[in-house]
Amino acid sequence: MLRPRSLDHPDAVALATRLQAYYCAIYGGDDGTSVDVSEFAPPLGRFVVGYVDGIAVVCGGWRARDTADDPALLAGDAELKRLFVDPAERGRGHASAVLVDLERTAAEAGRRRMVLETGISQPEAIALYVSAGYTPIPPYGAYRDEIGSRHFAKSLLGEKAREGA
Repeated sequence: MLRPRSLDHPDAVALATRLQAYYCAIYGGDDGTSVDVSEFAPPLGRFVVGYVDGIAVVCGGWRARDTADDPALLAGDAELKRLFVDPAERGRGHASAVLVDLERTAAEAGRRRMVLETGISQPEAIALYVSAGYTPIPPYGAYRDEIGSRHFAKSLLGEKAREGA
């Protein structure tokens, strides 16, 4: 069950802390991307935590990225951030459920495209995004010059059309 939460909600913080530890284990450091709690609050963002039997097991969010100083980003972009599933709960569709929720709510908020950055040390994440219709885009943001970084986007215009149907 997905619940909207603020980025500083205790369950969101606990999962994000575990995500950062995971990044340290596979990349040698945490995600240095600057984030602000307010960026993930409606109407220009959303953060959700998913629960199984009352235990927080998955999280993720999006924030508006109307950044004129980054040529890879477009007006109307939403950026996916902090998608994480507890290792014991992986392979059960939790990440897909969060992704669908975030795409739908970003489209409802008028966002036109979802963008994201991930790394080659996360092949399962890359497979999830590709299977969900994400395609490579030019690098953007804090990891634009990282050789192991991969950047993807998906149009949300179809999500908005389906929602209105």
